[in-house]
Amino acid sequence: MLFMVEMDVNIPNDFDPAEAARIKAEEKAFFQKLQASGVWRHIWRKVGLYSNVSIFDVESNAALHDTLMALPLFPFMTLSVTPLCRHPSSIHEDDR
Repeated sequence: MLFMVEMDVNIPNDFDPAEAARIKAEEKAFFQKLQASGVWRHIWRKVGLYSNVSIFDVESNAALHDTLMALPLFPFMTLSVTPLCRHPSSIHEDDR
């Protein structure tokens, strides 16, 4: 199942910078693992914001929920999730 997830990150200004850097590094490593496995298919940065638009490919709503809750930056995120399906006018044979 494909989902578009918009992630807006808001780390408080008074949050410990060293801890923020640690969490960001942990987030990057986790993201890259999910990307390599094909779960986190695409990511685009929203220009000028600490936000992104991502495409996830997971087996169920629950799998997406569990994945998002496991993100190290999850406590600092506002998420918007949109389920996706193949468009009938697409020239591609699959959803990749």
